Formats: sequence, C-alpha cells, structure tokens
Amino acid sequence: PGSSRFYLSLDDALMRIFASEKMASMMKRLGMEKGEAIEHPWVTRAIENAQRKVEGRNFDIRKQLLEYDDVANDQRKVIYEQRNELLDESDISETVQAIREDVISGVVDEYIPPQSLEEMWDVSGLEQRLKADFALDAPIQQWLDADDKLYEEKLREKILDELKAAYKAKEEMVGEQVLRQFEKAVMLQNLDSNWKEHLAAMDHLRQGIHLRGYAQKNPKQEYKREAFELFSNMLEGLKLEVITILSRVQVRAESDVEKVEEQRRQADDVPKNFQHAEADGEPSEDVSGPQAAMRQGPKVGRNDPCPCGSGKKYKQCHGKLK
Repeated sequence: PGSSRFYLSLDDALMRIFASEKMASMMKRLGMEKGEAIEHPWVTRAIENAQRKVEGRNFDIRKQLLEYDDVANDQRKVIYEQRNELLDESDISETVQAIREDVISGVVDEYIPPQSLEEMWDVSGLEQRLKADFALDAPIQQWLDADDKLYEEKLREKILDELKAAYKAKEEMVGEQVLRQFEKAVMLQNLDSNWKEHLAAMDHLRQGIHLRGYAQKNPKQEYKREAFELFSNMLEGLKLEVITILSRVQVRAESDVEKVEEQRRQADDVPKNFQHAEADGEPSEDVSGPQAAMRQGPKVGRNDPCPCGSGKKYKQCHGKLK
C-alpha cells in the first residue's frame, strides 16, 4: 500500500544525545559532504538504538510518575470513601461524637501531658484554649482545687461532658433534625476544602522532591513519607475545624427567630415618604431660581470707544467677550 521515508540529520538531538559520538566523525572520514543523503546500515542501526533508548527513558519517566500518582491515589480512595459515607448517612451524630472525643483528648494532652506531674500542667492555657476554640468556659482550676483526685483522665472526661451538655442544649433549641443537617453540611464543606488544599500541597511537594537526591536520600521514599505526614495533618486539622465550628455556632430558639422576623416585617410596613418638596403642588420657598443680570451705567454701542480706555472700538476690545 505504500511506505514512509524519514530523514534525520546527524546533528539532530536524537542522534547527538543518544547515538554514538563516533558516527558523525566517521562519516566525515568517509568523505561524506554536508547535505548529502546517507544510506548505510550503521546509520539505520544507530537510529534504532537511539529510538530504543528514548522509549526506555520515557517508560522510566512514566513509571516514576505512576509511582508518585499511586501515593495520591491511595489517599484519594480514603477521602472519597469517607465522603460517600457522609452522603449516604442522614445521621452522623455518632461520627461527630467520636471526632469530638478525639479532638478534646488531643487538646488536653497538649496542656496536660499524660503521666505528668501537676506542676507541669498549663491549666490557664487549657482554659483559654477551650474558651477560644470551643466556646466552653470551664473553671478547670476550681475543679482541681475542689477535688484532689481529679487526674488527667477524669479531667478529660469532665471537660468532654461539659462540651456535650452545651451541644445538647443547642440541639434542644433548634431541633434534632436541623442540627443533623448542619453537622452533615459542615463535614462535607470542610472535607472538600481541606482536600483541595492538600492536593495543592502535594503538587508543591512533588515539584521539589527530586532535590532530596542531593542529600543522598531516595526521593520516592521521601515523597511517600512526607505525603503521609501531610495527609495525617490534614485529617487532624479537619477534625479540629469541624468541632470548632459546631461548638462555636450560635443558635436561636424558634420563638426568637419569629420575633426578629416580625420586627423586620413591621419595619418594612412603615410608610416611607421619599418625594421632593414640590411633589404636593406647593413650591418650596427657599428655592431660588436664576436671577437676571442688571446692567449698571449707559449702554455702549459696538462702534463706540471701549470704556476701558484702550482706544479701540468696543466690538474689537471687550465686546468680543459678549
């Protein structure tokens, strides 16, 4: 049916990088002139070897890209599995409760290290953190002064009970169904936003991970290790954001909402008079129209001498300004 014929210069990047350097010098010794077509088995073999090297190099590049993509793909499976579970469930209160316990446990451990002496506890810092992040005004120091046996484990449970009670009060005000919908919306929204930020961080990590080779480290192993750390930090940050939003959200009883809405409707019903003073047919007294200019002194003719004393006719002097 036909055939294709390809032309390739010995100075081409394919031959210059991947073929033998002796090929061009050997052809010059054989007396080949510039621009002359070369048809020789050695040249054909050199081109085939160069193409084979290029294909092998591209295969290695794709293989490395696939190994990097597998790391992100494994994380993507975890995120999408959790997201699908959230979409399928109508009640995620148990999930929220488990996250709340995990978050509070981590916060308490930051200020009250496990198996530590009471002198090492940062009670005031913990009180400020609970009030700032979770809107919980917990008098922890008073609890400790009142109970000598209140150790870190019992203190953690007491803080968690206080947070549960405050959240339960919100649920009683707005209703269980409304709060369940709000929990689901907060979880999905924060999951999506944190996942997008994580993907951007992964791309940034991937762009510079090859520099680890200068430190005699395997870039792929370093990428897997740091990608796992980024993923773990993203999940921990997601948990903290969700519990912070759910704890700090301000809710109102239905009667309060109806009262505010009634006040707004009454304000809208008040007649408003946005019209000019002349709209009722009576002109305003303080409105002054343009006044006609009054001439003082005798009228000067166009051919008369100009009153300024220039000696010119009025029409050729100040009369031009009229």
